Amino acid sequence: MPWSPEPLRAGYRCLVFEPAASTPPEGWPLLLFLHGVHERGDDLARVRRHGPPRAVEAWPDFPFLLAAPQCPSGQTWIAPRLATLLDAVADRHPVDPDRVYLTGLSMGGYGVWTLAVAQPHRFAAVAPVCGGGDPRRAGRLRRLPVWAFHGGRDPVVPVSASREMVDALRRCGAPVRFTVHPDAGHDVWTAVYADRRLYDWLLAHRRPRARRR
Repeated sequence: MPWSPEPLRAGYRCLVFEPAASTPPEGWPLLLFLHGVHERGDDLARVRRHGPPRAVEAWPDFPFLLAAPQCPSGQTWIAPRLATLLDAVADRHPVDPDRVYLTGLSMGGYGVWTLAVAQPHRFAAVAPVCGGGDPRRAGRLRRLPVWAFHGGRDPVVPVSASREMVDALRRCGAPVRFTVHPDAGHDVWTAVYADRRLYDWLLAHRRPRARRR
């Protein structure tokens, strides 16, 4: 697979997968994936264990430029650093700025909510998986398409963490979807990221002109 390590940016090492097909005239849609707590460290091979980095191994024509940073040991995702990393990836690769997407699982799901709230104008759609955020700030996402996922029997991050964010978004009329896998525990992500309907849903969204700033 055409994976390449990126230079260290904002404290993050990062793997980038670039599709083998010809680059579209407007650039590739970019998917930023944030891993969970057990993939932290300095071994980039860990980043490929779950989520979209695992999906590309079985999907030769994966339709995204995929950026998969690694969080250092003992840290959690920090929104300004991730924004700097996104800038660096877009500078080095052909990216369509109106098709930038964000997803992550567990600790990465929390990172998705945090980064999306910090820079909602930047993304066309986001998909947090078994994470949580601050419902008081959910209004900042009222125009951003969100599809959240959680396991109904998650013993690590309770399903209420996602439900509180989703309920807050619904109260402000945001375009939000919420899928609970009722019998799943914390590892709901294997099923979520193996389902191509998620990727189709992401690609169905473009950032409207009103959200470019």
